[in-house]
Amino acid sequence: MSKAAGLERIETPRMVGERMETEHLAPLSGLLQNRRVAEWLWPHGGPTDQDLLDLTRQKTRHWDRYGFGLWLLHDKQTEAVVGWGGLQWTYVAELDEVEVAWAIAPERWRQGLATELAQASIAAAFGALGMREIIAFTLPHNVASRRVMEKTGFVYERDIVHALLPHVLYRCYSDHVGSFNPVQRGQEGAGLDARRHGRSRPR
Repeated sequence: MSKAAGLERIETPRMVGERMETEHLAPLSGLLQNRRVAEWLWPHGGPTDQDLLDLTRQKTRHWDRYGFGLWLLHDKQTEAVVGWGGLQWTYVAELDEVEVAWAIAPERWRQGLATELAQASIAAAFGALGMREIIAFTLPHNVASRRVMEKTGFVYERDIVHALLPHVLYRCYSDHVGSFNPVQRGQEGAGLDARRHGRSRPR
């Protein structure tokens, strides 16, 4: 897709993100198999090596199909892997939605990196991709993630059940955040918004 080329690499004040590829399996495993990260993303246990291999393949296909997806994040100064996240289609609460997702290396928690990533993801969604709304969700007791959502313009919508566990669903609308786009200015996309009624991802 033409939009993919402009979104494959992003920059925030302290991070550089590159589109997920299968070659990122090793650094991604180091991040996502950290116990402190895995307990939020895989509360039932895991991930296994096979889970992560399947995951990297899935996220690579997502980029190829939709022209956006998740980024592997590096510290600008040290080039160390500090996180993973971005935009992705997901099925939650019986609807197809575009989600902002993130995971930050525990040694970099409480430094505002998740907020930077969320802001960059929102900018890409409402700028280059022309979406009208996006969601984020987490476990109810994940106070840190909920705080990031609220700081970046997401509003609590309702309690849901996801993966057999209670979660909280937040939503963000483009007209509530504004049209700023630090990732790509001057590009307005269309047709990829998850509509408030009858949502479905492009096939």
